[in-house]
Amino acid sequence: MTSEGPAGEPLGGQVCAGPSPVGLDAVRALLSAAPDASAVTVGIHRAGQQAFVATGTTTHHGDHPAAADTRFEVGSLTKTFTALLLAEQNARGEVALHDAAAHYLPAGTQLPAGGTAITLLHLATHTSGLPRLPSGLLRTALPRLLSNPYADFTHADLLDAFSRTRLRSRPGTRVRYSNFGVGLLGHLLCAAAGGPPYEELLAERILGPLALHHTNCTPDPAPHTAVTGHWRGRPRPPFDIPGLPAAGAVRSSARDLLTLTQALLSSRCDAVPATTPTPLATTPAPLRSALADVTRPRLTLPNGTGLALLWNTRTRADGSTLYHHSGGTRGCTAFAGFSPAHDTALVALANSAPGQGNHLIQRSYDALLSLLPES
Repeated sequence: MTSEGPAGEPLGGQVCAGPSPVGLDAVRALLSAAPDASAVTVGIHRAGQQAFVATGTTTHHGDHPAAADTRFEVGSLTKTFTALLLAEQNARGEVALHDAAAHYLPAGTQLPAGGTAITLLHLATHTSGLPRLPSGLLRTALPRLLSNPYADFTHADLLDAFSRTRLRSRPGTRVRYSNFGVGLLGHLLCAAAGGPPYEELLAERILGPLALHHTNCTPDPAPHTAVTGHWRGRPRPPFDIPGLPAAGAVRSSARDLLTLTQALLSSRCDAVPATTPTPLATTPAPLRSALADVTRPRLTLPNGTGLALLWNTRTRADGSTLYHHSGGTRGCTAFAGFSPAHDTALVALANSAPGQGNHLIQRSYDALLSLLPES
């Protein structure tokens, strides 16, 4: 078990030796929340201080200890990177949120009935009416259903599925979580930028400027830098999602995810905390604008939950907004959440798949709440 304090200095490896100014006691339950995992890493930011905790090794029976820079598959947390890319391109004037999705499709692409009404904002708020998964995916997934179900689903398959799909609701009228929709959004953003692959566009516009050095879409087989994912204790191959990279292809570390949440926190504050790794003053103007825009609430549901650009939101009794998102692959589980009003963030990663016995997401959400003042 390793840990670091507010400035990255060692804490002597003792996580539970006593209370911490950044709330390290709140992560105690997280380290055992995914019992099939060989590695769990957690990052906390609170009131200008940060801390990291890592336990275990990058693979079962391995000898490479997990650390704050160890890379995990983050699954659907990728969607929050895609949201930031959308907001950055909107700030540049490359796209507008209310642009029709059809405007960025290849010439001659057939649209589903009602598809002309789908906008980029609909795709970024899960209100496009598209189903959770593209039609045809299950057929290609069956041979790899328990290991790598998206691996044989391509960009061409995505466009074909879009032309043949049936919208489940009229665009803009109902929230329906959709990997299909966000995967399509990523392809549209790449088209608007001139056609680079998603991973290249993300690296140029987001990862490089924010100095997220351990984040990309490339599998990393080196056990000293990346975990091996596990499902029910069995190792899984690297997750591959070529047709929908914007929905789930990113790999990242606790340090990089906390850097991202700190940048989002800073964008909502009058002053940038001195500990923020990437001060907004040195960030390109479109990205500075995007960091603020991505957290603007877009819709609120009757139960107090809602959506910003792909971030889930919850309005608390004190009027503050909590942002959160989780992710999972066939081998890893991820969570990130933050509260701008209270300058607090928490990220957590484990190398076991979501499922029975894996409580990392719920316990991470609860731990984040425990770091906030009672409302």
